[in-house]
Amino acid sequence: MRKIAVYGKGGIGKSTLTSNLAAALAVQGKKVIQIGCDPKADSTINLLGGRPLQSVMGYMREFDEEPTSLEEISARGFGGVLCIETGGPTPGLGCAGRGIIATFNLLEDLELFEREQPDVVLYDVLGDVVCGGFAAPIREGYAEDVLIVTSGEKMALYAANNIATAVENFADRGYAKVRGVLLNRRNVPREEEKVQEFARAHQLPILADIPRSDAISEAEERGMTVVEYAPDAPVSQAFFALANDILKE
Repeated sequence: MRKIAVYGKGGIGKSTLTSNLAAALAVQGKKVIQIGCDPKADSTINLLGGRPLQSVMGYMREFDEEPTSLEEISARGFGGVLCIETGGPTPGLGCAGRGIIATFNLLEDLELFEREQPDVVLYDVLGDVVCGGFAAPIREGYAEDVLIVTSGEKMALYAANNIATAVENFADRGYAKVRGVLLNRRNVPREEEKVQEFARAHQLPILADIPRSDAISEAEERGMTVVEYAPDAPVSQAFFALANDILKE
């Protein structure tokens, strides 16, 4: 079982990349779980035909109790991907990071991995703040590999640097390691050069170069991943190539 955490600045497109990677892996016959670790709880929406999923924290607020089965907090999406969203607290109240930790503990109690026996688990994690619960996939053994999503924009690279540095600080503890960078192009000046400089500074490979594509927007308007909507498009082929690279490791 491969356990991969995808980190990146909010709004950088990591949910789009994660769900398309999940779709590409599923098309190739792999059993995939995607866990959205963002208070917005929108990581898996394009795997689910545009339907929002009841988050774990949302369930607990609504029913004032923990769910007793996986079926109450999960749904099958495109290619059979099992989708779960941690969600977050009521805005202005509580800590979103604690919500992630509470969700992970609950999934252990429900024996998620033992029951599903997945080939790949993808965690889609907000990377603006790498502390507390947001660092749980790195620190607590839930993920083995980290992929960092960035563009050539200044704040995206700033967040990417914080993520890489945080993982490096855990290096001597046997926690997850950064396996590489995913360039999600925004077509800013010197974009490739800037991302290459960042990757070199941290001695990381650029594992994927995702072109800016109208096909992604067209797919998301229909509640779909681009891998489902236009599997032969160049941007979809980039996701299939990334999936193949991950499976070869």
